[in-house]
Amino acid sequence: MKISQLKKTTRTDFLTYAGVIAAFVIMSVLQSNGSLSRSLTGQLVPICCYMSMAVSLNLTVGILGELSLGHAGFMSVGAFSGITAAMCLQNTISSAPLRLAVAMLVGFVCAAVAGLIVGAPVLRLRGDYLAIVTLAFGEIIKELVNCLLVGHDANGLHIAFNLSGNMTIDDLHLDPETGIAIIKGAQGATATKTIATFTAGFVLVMLTLIIVLNLVRSRAGRAIMALRDNRIAAESVGINITKYKLMAFVLSAALAGAAGALYGLNFSSLQATKFNFNTSILILVFVVLGGLGNIWGSLIAAALLTVLPELLRAFSDYRMLVYAIVLILVMLATNNPTLKSWLSRLTGRGREKEAA
Repeated sequence: MKISQLKKTTRTDFLTYAGVIAAFVIMSVLQSNGSLSRSLTGQLVPICCYMSMAVSLNLTVGILGELSLGHAGFMSVGAFSGITAAMCLQNTISSAPLRLAVAMLVGFVCAAVAGLIVGAPVLRLRGDYLAIVTLAFGEIIKELVNCLLVGHDANGLHIAFNLSGNMTIDDLHLDPETGIAIIKGAQGATATKTIATFTAGFVLVMLTLIIVLNLVRSRAGRAIMALRDNRIAAESVGINITKYKLMAFVLSAALAGAAGALYGLNFSSLQATKFNFNTSILILVFVVLGGLGNIWGSLIAAALLTVLPELLRAFSDYRMLVYAIVLILVMLATNNPTLKSWLSRLTGRGREKEAA
């Protein structure tokens, strides 16, 4: 069967997969040839993480139609749980790729549990309660990690909460020979063995796309979009609102957790302040600029806007001003009716409407 004979949605999905694969191959070739700068090479894994984060948040904001302002909180849960798992297993699993996969799976599960805890009571409500609770959740997680002390030795995992502010990592009483300090409160995770790779980032992006796009095209995905378009009409035909909302929200949180685990294992030192409100807003900007419900747009926006500040570093003190101006111009352009009409004709939608 030719590509042109496939359904429009199927064709779009295949082109999305092909575009990501092509980008990975091109960047891998450039990296092997030494054509990429050291700065850009170091950003390859974070770019993949942000792309996965943008697609997962688009599932909540664009496809489900609910505003979440604490996506960085789920990323934080995945990051620190993934780091803890990887550090605890470094003597058990010698293969770094396998240890990374296990750490990302742990981050996926822990973030899913956090999403279930947050979403189960809140998604039954209406209005902006989800945005308020997720915002609070992100700040609570940041403060909890700042009080968290985690270590590991031959006797197992040692965990303590430094609520008084007087405890140190020595209070965990780790074995002097086999003990390792993993999370040191406000210092975060230090001395982490970096095992994240660009290949793992590519696999994460592909799995995120496959999961999200298959969900959207499924019966459950159609029910989720029906809730977004008209809650009352969807409820009137028997769609379980809480079930499908929770499905999308928990899956979105879980994918953010997997991305967080990969992100955390890309740095030897990571603090909870990295996953603050500004990070959640940054990911939301990726989604809005790429287009609500537009998966391909989220990928492009996440990649370009992550690299853009580094490309503008030559402007020194004015680079963030230029970055803000570029964001405004892109937002104006993407909401321009003339540009939208031109893109519709370019993709063939205009011809389909005329034929109809």
